[in-house]
Amino acid sequence: MAWAFGHRWRGALRIRDRRRRRRHLEDWSRAPGSFHRNIANATESTGFGSPIKNEDGSLQVPPTKKQKRNKPTLSCFECVERKTKCDRGRPHCIKRQTECKYATVANILEETNRSVSNARRMTKPPKKKPPLSNGFEGPKQAPNPFERSASRGSTSSSTGLLSNVPYSHPTASNVFGIGSEHPFANYWTCQGGLPETISVLPEKLQADILLERYFECVDPVYPMIHRQTFYADYEHFWSLPQDEKNRVDGALVALTFAMLAMGTQFVTTTSPRERQQTAEFYVSAGHQSLRMSSYLNKASVRSIQAMVLITYFLINDNHASDGWAFAGILIRQAYAMGLHRDPNIVCPNASIFEKQVRRKLWQAVLLQDTFLTVLLSLPPSATHTDVNVEDLIDDSSSIANTNPTDTAYIRGCWTLANLVQETICSPRSLDLPICATPRQKSKLLADFRAVYRSFPDIFRSWDAESIGQLCAANKRIVRQTLFLTSNYFHNVMLLHSSASAEVPVNVRGALEAAHDAIHAFFLLYQLFESEAKVWWVFNHRAFLEAMCIGNILREEAKLEGGEELLLKDPLFLRAKADIVRMIEIMQLMSEGEHGSAVALTRVSVLSTYLPEAQISPQISTI
Repeated sequence: MAWAFGHRWRGALRIRDRRRRRRHLEDWSRAPGSFHRNIANATESTGFGSPIKNEDGSLQVPPTKKQKRNKPTLSCFECVERKTKCDRGRPHCIKRQTECKYATVANILEETNRSVSNARRMTKPPKKKPPLSNGFEGPKQAPNPFERSASRGSTSSSTGLLSNVPYSHPTASNVFGIGSEHPFANYWTCQGGLPETISVLPEKLQADILLERYFECVDPVYPMIHRQTFYADYEHFWSLPQDEKNRVDGALVALTFAMLAMGTQFVTTTSPRERQQTAEFYVSAGHQSLRMSSYLNKASVRSIQAMVLITYFLINDNHASDGWAFAGILIRQAYAMGLHRDPNIVCPNASIFEKQVRRKLWQAVLLQDTFLTVLLSLPPSATHTDVNVEDLIDDSSSIANTNPTDTAYIRGCWTLANLVQETICSPRSLDLPICATPRQKSKLLADFRAVYRSFPDIFRSWDAESIGQLCAANKRIVRQTLFLTSNYFHNVMLLHSSASAEVPVNVRGALEAAHDAIHAFFLLYQLFESEAKVWWVFNHRAFLEAMCIGNILREEAKLEGGEELLLKDPLFLRAKADIVRMIEIMQLMSEGEHGSAVALTRVSVLSTYLPEAQISPQISTI
């Protein structure tokens, strides 16, 4: 009887406690703030989840079930559905042959990772790499730290420039082994000022001839100066009295002298020595005019244009080290002037013409920086910009209207420079492989082919015969075609010849691209021999292409059956012929009293890639 009463009493207590807990929870639900405070207090005291009151009045918090993390699905929908492993490749993964579909968040993360991996700024040092058995690139180590070594720079830079980047020495050393004198000879007095440089301008008739030569030979390749507006300022300058001339904008005088210097380099009626002295005098006057206009703390369209041309002049004049250093100042000034910004944002009220001038000038700075860094294997500088290539259009109703072919050429060079800067310049500057995986290489090759397809047909659909016929009618387009072709295929060659642990050298692809690139130089020499001798950039690209061919042939000959293959395969036979032709042209450039010493050195370097029997007697005596 007592047991039954105790059992009923305990049952009643449990029912009462359940009702109390229910009322207590209802009170908490009516007061959200109190509910969360009590939860927090109970949690702090017990370390568990939601509190529950025991029979003795104490709080007990049962452990809560751990929630599953909301992890986004990054694999394609079909692999998720079939529960198969997905490598998340684009446009299709490794399991599918058709285009895969991904969740929106997966695409966003992929784009973010891609932009980070292809970032223009690369500061992570390269890991130790095993030597490449069949590669065009690869740093060389020198046992003596006081020897000039390529280990602190790029191999293609040091070898191609016939010198090596030095270690840090207590004594000064030439950066690239090119040019040993100050590029701007000092002819000027302390008190002369701008009137002193104006006084050494040639007679107007002579200046007109040199400017015409500039617009014939230089402007097709680098069309950044609006001819009509420049000549309007130029003619106005000559119409002024002498005292008013002395007060004109120094940047205009500097630009005129830079154009005169470039035009003088392409004159054929004087001796090479006289041309060099006259051109160097004009560029010194141009630099002095910039100094008189305080170009280091003032920037204008004219001063930037003058600096771009002075950089090209220094490179053509065998002062690549000085040109590289001067280009650094140029890029800083272009940034300071805001040329890297979209004109619609920074100067929305400017005229269409002014916006187009800014876009063309930034394109000229970007192009110069990108392809100079490709040749020297140094980091690019003109990397931060929001100027859009697609905004460079022609407006027939505006003074900004230009030759449609020129616009297409500028856009083609600009698009190519953007791709090269992101994908080739940065890794080469750190001696890193251009592509780490086969998928990345395939993607990059597809990007280059897309850029090439965007070129107008006139720059793609040609051969040696048709380009020769076109030269009789429109030399401007021929120059643009050869420069654009050389630029494009040189970078494709670098892509094919770069090797990594997972990506071997594409021998045939590299030889095909090298042939297309160096063939453009051969045609330039055939059609414009005097100009081909002046353009250092074109000469040096062709020299690097011949070296790439020679290195590949040398490595292939070491393989089993390689010697026999080199004697039978038409691709390898053509590659050898390209080296022989390059040696012949360099030999012709080195002949005579005023022959090029650089060309002579290039002959000796390229001759090492061929057996003695394949070198003509004239060349083998060097």
